[in-house]
Amino acid sequence: MLVKLIVGGLLLFMIYNLFRAMMIMLKNDPDQPPMSKFIGRRVLFSALIIILMLLAVATGLITPNPRPY
Repeated sequence: MLVKLIVGGLLLFMIYNLFRAMMIMLKNDPDQPPMSKFIGRRVLFSALIIILMLLAVATGLITPNPRPY
């Protein structure tokens, strides 16, 4: 259950960074931080989610669906 909450929180933070980058792109203000900072965070957290999911499956904290249908 804890792993699912952590992954859900990371997904929400990833979406937040995506929208922050979009707002910076639309405003085009030179005083704002660069858009690549937020896009980079989004990529970092998506990689972190994949690593966390693989570790959780490997340790048995979550179980994958045995049959895809």
